[in-house]
Amino acid sequence: MSTLTAVSQFTRALPLAELEAVACKTVQLGGHTIGLWYIGGQVYAVDNRCPHMGFPLEKGTVKDGILTCHWHHARFDLESGGTFDQWADDVRAFPVDIRDGDVWVDLARTHDPEAHQRERLQVGLERDIPLVIGKAVLTLLASGEDERQATVAPFRIGLEFGARYRWAGWGQGLTILTCLMDLLPYLDAVDRPRALYHGLTAVARESSGSAPRFPVRPLPGTTTELPTLKRWFRQFIEVRDAEGAERCIISAVRAGASPSQMADMLFTAVTDHRYIQVGHPADFTNKAFEALDIAGWEYAEIVLTSLVPGYAAADRMEEANAWRNPIDLVAILDKAFQQLQTVAVAKTTAAWHWHDLLPILHGDDPQAIAHALLDALRQGATAHQLAEAVTYAAALRIARFHTSNEFGDWDTALHTFTFANAIQQGLKRAPSLALLRGVFDAAMSIYLDRFLNIPAARLPTPNGQMAEPADLLAQLPSRLDHQQQVNEAGELVARYLAADGEPDQMLAMLGGLLLREDRDFHTIQTIEAAFKQFEALRGTEAGTHTLIAAARYLAAHSPTVRAQGQTYQIAARLHRGEHLFA
Repeated sequence: MSTLTAVSQFTRALPLAELEAVACKTVQLGGHTIGLWYIGGQVYAVDNRCPHMGFPLEKGTVKDGILTCHWHHARFDLESGGTFDQWADDVRAFPVDIRDGDVWVDLARTHDPEAHQRERLQVGLERDIPLVIGKAVLTLLASGEDERQATVAPFRIGLEFGARYRWAGWGQGLTILTCLMDLLPYLDAVDRPRALYHGLTAVARESSGSAPRFPVRPLPGTTTELPTLKRWFRQFIEVRDAEGAERCIISAVRAGASPSQMADMLFTAVTDHRYIQVGHPADFTNKAFEALDIAGWEYAEIVLTSLVPGYAAADRMEEANAWRNPIDLVAILDKAFQQLQTVAVAKTTAAWHWHDLLPILHGDDPQAIAHALLDALRQGATAHQLAEAVTYAAALRIARFHTSNEFGDWDTALHTFTFANAIQQGLKRAPSLALLRGVFDAAMSIYLDRFLNIPAARLPTPNGQMAEPADLLAQLPSRLDHQQQVNEAGELVARYLAADGEPDQMLAMLGGLLLREDRDFHTIQTIEAAFKQFEALRGTEAGTHTLIAAARYLAAHSPTVRAQGQTYQIAARLHRGEHLFA
């Protein structure tokens, strides 16, 4: 904790005799409520508000120099204010002087509150204490500096913590944190601290009880060329050698490889096998690079090496029966990839549109799907256009997901969608034929998901009923307070956009409703990917369908217990100075 240089501000509190007569008394000084104790001939002064949840410490008990708050039994050293219970935080202690029979208290601040809250955030992450995390986030984001910079500081703390202190490496927690950082620009101001709180508590929970990671050192010197390191890296992942692969990554970063070069290296390995681990490693890779865009490339070593355990241990769909029987999809893909080597993929946007491709992507012939993708490239489609088409086709699986399916099948559809989105985003960062294989993988996964749309839910369309956009928007929260409102939520989104409702307000509403619920990894993944797709398709029918998919998925996973929200509300009330005990 940093220490400030401050000039003493001693202020008279009360006559010493008055304190001696009662042993404990509170006084109001300079905007502070201060608890004064006279014990064993000594006077002690601390902030009367318990740092845990604001209970008056004057109602506590002092024994052997330890002040105990009776609301949750937090214990404090009365002299220094230091707590023995890390969930409670230190209480501020004030220096005291006795002058001419009066008690004087020094009100000068000696510690930097923002530095203290950064330290408290670290404690909350280490011990998985959501209330501590919430209070730290609210204070740090209210610091008065540029909002973007204010959010980046706690994000960096969470990013480094999650990458360093989870033995299994990058997982759901860091993905949630990065997704929610990506969503911040769409959210109302009041929801932005809540988003960061959700992300950081996800990191803390996933890291809790885990052994830390000890990254390997780079190869001696930096003379090995990047193509060689990339080749070695792929070989190590092929044989599931995480340690060797990690050393290639850290050696490449230390040798000065650029972000795009590292993205090419990692995404190539992710797509060397088919749709590994139902797409999670691809999405994690995309999110890791997005996290580095926010936090800075100085975190590249600890972040990128954290991806390796997931690569090495991932299930590969070559080993899955559904990808081999009754039709060998892997064989179809292998032949398509051989032809892909001969296709001159357009580098710039071509006069090609993917409407004619959609019926084939949603069809029953995987060989026809592979041919159609190759033909689209030959006709001038760019890699990004092809990826966009496949991602939209995957979104339609969710938009048309029928509630007669088992609930768990929502996840099957979302995995394909978030995988396709990750490949699309990766192609923007590091385009290559190797990564383009992922578009074909996503298309085959869409094919395998086809039975989730039998029967297919009707895509909502304007029904002629006139309503004000504001009225339609206002109905959405109450819909998501009840189960089985999947179709109704999709209808509201469709009607709102058809009525020329402001899309940004709908995005903010959906984001706020997402944050009402206890964190759910897959729902957060879906909403973030849908927002990204909607941004690219804004103003089109495809954009509307993507947002309908997001609303339907969110409605299917609402309402929940919302315990996280209750903890956050407590933190927010404490931040405002409210008396929870009153």
